[in-house]
Amino acid sequence: MCGIAGFIHFERDNGRPEWAAIAHSMGETLHHRGPDDRGEWTCPAGALVHRRLAVIDPDRGRQPMTRSREGQDYVIVYNGELYNTGALRRDLEGRGHAFETASDTEVLLAAYLEYGEAVGTRLEGIYAFVIWDGARKQFFACRDRFGVKPFFYAWDDDGAFVFGSELKALFAYPGLTPRVDAAGWCEVLGIGPARTAGVGVFAGVEELRPAHQMVIGPAGARQERYWSLVSRPHADSYEDTVLRVRELVTGAVTRQLVSDVPLCTFLSGGLDSSVITAVAARDYQRRGLPALETYSFDYADNQKYFRPSSFQPDADWPWVERMVEAFHTRHTVLTCPIPDLAALLDQAMRAKDLPGMADVDASLLYFCRQVAQKHVVALSGECADEVFGGYPWFERPEMLHASTFPWSRDLDARREVFDPRLWKRLGVEDYVQYRYAQSVAQTPRLEGEDPENARRREVAWLNLNWFMSTLLDRKDRMSMWSGLEVRVPFCDHHLVEYVWNIPWCMKAMNGRRKQVLRDAAEGLLPEDVRTRPKSPYPKTHNPLYEELVRARVAEILADPAAPLHALVDENALRAGMLVSAGDYGRPWFGQLMAGPQMLAYLVQLNAWMVRFGLTV
Repeated sequence: MCGIAGFIHFERDNGRPEWAAIAHSMGETLHHRGPDDRGEWTCPAGALVHRRLAVIDPDRGRQPMTRSREGQDYVIVYNGELYNTGALRRDLEGRGHAFETASDTEVLLAAYLEYGEAVGTRLEGIYAFVIWDGARKQFFACRDRFGVKPFFYAWDDDGAFVFGSELKALFAYPGLTPRVDAAGWCEVLGIGPARTAGVGVFAGVEELRPAHQMVIGPAGARQERYWSLVSRPHADSYEDTVLRVRELVTGAVTRQLVSDVPLCTFLSGGLDSSVITAVAARDYQRRGLPALETYSFDYADNQKYFRPSSFQPDADWPWVERMVEAFHTRHTVLTCPIPDLAALLDQAMRAKDLPGMADVDASLLYFCRQVAQKHVVALSGECADEVFGGYPWFERPEMLHASTFPWSRDLDARREVFDPRLWKRLGVEDYVQYRYAQSVAQTPRLEGEDPENARRREVAWLNLNWFMSTLLDRKDRMSMWSGLEVRVPFCDHHLVEYVWNIPWCMKAMNGRRKQVLRDAAEGLLPEDVRTRPKSPYPKTHNPLYEELVRARVAEILADPAAPLHALVDENALRAGMLVSAGDYGRPWFGQLMAGPQMLAYLVQLNAWMVRFGLTV
């Protein structure tokens, strides 16, 4: 995993003396993504920048990597990991290619030389890359199917195409200034912490969408999708479906264990992380490797303050202990102090360059930092709920049939906090509804599907394109800010293609969400772990956190220069959440801690506006 950046300027195809310095400056903004090595490459048409976190062939996989063919140079900068490197290498060797390294970077570059613009269809993994094609005098960019690895870009007023793994890299390019227009404010006030796919929030900034590729040449740029989900009838019996799911999940996890550096798994004791840990631990045992290392996350005094609820029915720690006992992993429990959780809100925003999932981001940042002290690669159970339909909005009628994003059915918690005149002037609610309708309309339909299942397909589409995208953004930025690569086996596209068409009656066999995955795990997990009810990403139940974020917001409002004043209804805040944030039982991006989450989001909003000098 790495960070990439660069710029392309065909209108000034003789280059400029300062281009090397600009490239270096852009790369330095991404040092956290690649602390092991750095490289810049310039040509008359632009520059490519790389910062490397070495995972495969650390000694010889340096980038930018150049290969020559028929007198022309081809140069790549690449952020990601290919899980079918071996199969690609064998195919390419059969076609006459020879390799100097064991790195997947060299295989990817050779694959482009062989397959050209069809290369994306051959790749299995997580990736964002740019290749200079010396023969065609053009650049080729490509992003993985679900957007696990990021890719932002913008055009400056002088005609330069500027790109980077993170937003901060773009603004290191002279002439690109961070600004937010009305649509951007609607994103952060009405939709955030989610973000519309393809939208970079900052004015003029876009995102290469998942499963898309782009060619940038002297005549301009063209973009196209190279992969799509297809809806089709599911012909397998339930028994065959269970077997196929087990095969696909096991294969995805096993392929993602490749690493030349220390690897671990995140283990919550829930179904998803337990399946990954079980497959990985058995693979390690089969290969005679030392015991797999695992990590679980908790918060100071959580055992004291935890109270079961329908949202979080039980605590994780007894189930973690059960898994560690069953698979003999070398386990570490990481406990986040509550003052650190509150203090890291600002830094989590800096990692993402946007306000995010507040304490969920800050806690993950804390945990990833601890893991990165010993490991470079981790596997996580992220995205299984989006793929298999594990959330309550797949079955609760009021959520399933909501005419908006089901994890945020009303905007009350936001409407009560933000300035009503600004809210109305921006048209926040109309914007949210427009984005919802736009996304639903793109759902791949199945002809003849009954209305109830057609609606579930729409909700599944929203989950993959919004909820999952947000979680992947969070996972990438918090982990890579810490110099840690996190892999997500449940995003394997073979698995997603298959599960997409499994009917709900099978996914939720006997009326239980994700039952098909539970049945696929039979004999793999301890029975009580396999049947454990879903529990979300761990949260703090310590009242100190609410006190701290409430004090942070009060401190911000006491500063007359704080930009947050322009966004909020201060009277409503002082009479409401600043008295008691409370658990209002209303959703805040799929969670019920609306008050504390909203306050923490305001802390990040203010820090974001200060960081980028933003006004509304």
